[in-house]
Amino acid sequence: MSNRDSFDICVIGAGVIGLAIAYELAKKYKNQDVSIVILERESSFGQHISSRNSEVIHAGIYYPTGSLKAELCVTGKELLYSHCEQFDVPHQKIGKLIVAKNTEIDALAQLKKKAIANGVLDLQLLNRAELQRLEPHIEADAALHSPSTGIIDSHSYMQSLLHLAENLGVQFSPYSRVEEIDTEADAFVVHCRLDENRNSEQYQFNCQQLINAAGLEAQAIAHTVSSLPKNTIPRLYYCKGDYFGYRGRSPFSHLIYPMPEANTAGLGIHATMDMSSQLKFGPDTEYVEEIDFEIDGNKAEAFAKSISSYFPAIKGNDLNPAYSGIRPKLSALGEAATDFEIQGEGAHGVPGLIQLFGMESPGLTASLAIARHITERVVL
Repeated sequence: MSNRDSFDICVIGAGVIGLAIAYELAKKYKNQDVSIVILERESSFGQHISSRNSEVIHAGIYYPTGSLKAELCVTGKELLYSHCEQFDVPHQKIGKLIVAKNTEIDALAQLKKKAIANGVLDLQLLNRAELQRLEPHIEADAALHSPSTGIIDSHSYMQSLLHLAENLGVQFSPYSRVEEIDTEADAFVVHCRLDENRNSEQYQFNCQQLINAAGLEAQAIAHTVSSLPKNTIPRLYYCKGDYFGYRGRSPFSHLIYPMPEANTAGLGIHATMDMSSQLKFGPDTEYVEEIDFEIDGNKAEAFAKSISSYFPAIKGNDLNPAYSGIRPKLSALGEAATDFEIQGEGAHGVPGLIQLFGMESPGLTASLAIARHITERVVL
């Protein structure tokens, strides 16, 4: 062993999942002399997927029964609400309505059945009159009411995770870009570039356990691991989603979702609110070749047309570009949606390495459940 710095555990990526993993690991080993570092290439935490989403706490309705997405979403939702209560993270159990036309009512009932199989037991089917009483501006014939769906201030949540982790001794290292990872007999050697674009310097350290939670960069990080069989790295597809803000006061008191279309990359352009009650619509889905967060303002009319299926009063000039995000898909356009992919030694043959791929929605909701799932697999 060289004189390099050494950590027991390195987590790559300070998005919501990486931060949750570091926090859960720090709790697991808090009475032991275990060192944990989080590497983040940006200047701060949560700059990509974690801060560019709907900020919805999902119930666990849509995902295939028995999938990691279904199990970790349902468990994670309860853990997340509990965390928010305990640590004063701004959130609101606002509830969601999945709205349907007459021709979609059978599909809505099937959706309820799937949700029950996933362990979501609080859903109520509403008829047109019941829906009108709750949301008079919505045009639909039926709805599924999910009272356990909510919204969260994701930045405050990530801040709480980092603060709690650091209080338990975790070191946070921003401006740290991983360039190469070598494997030695009993350790990984992580080669980083620190303070890129400023006083750039190289830095190497050893670690026993390596957790790749780098989100959009997870596949790129995996390709730098010297001993990793490259055929174990799933292909990454960028799927962009734009959000438009609504000019004026929100006419809704719940989140409003259309029925999901079969085999689409998202859940349809839905209405969601942030903690300041600002209404926004999105995301749409567009497969792209590179990461680009620019929004085409000309999309407003197309958005309005889609939204008008359940909110007829909407007009294109009611909308203004808000922000966009990129989902790290493991399925190509038109292919069936895929599950989270969490790989340990059994999948790739590299002891001490855990990799997370395709960590899109419901990653925010599931973050603490994902973290516990990972923490159980880490043995020092």
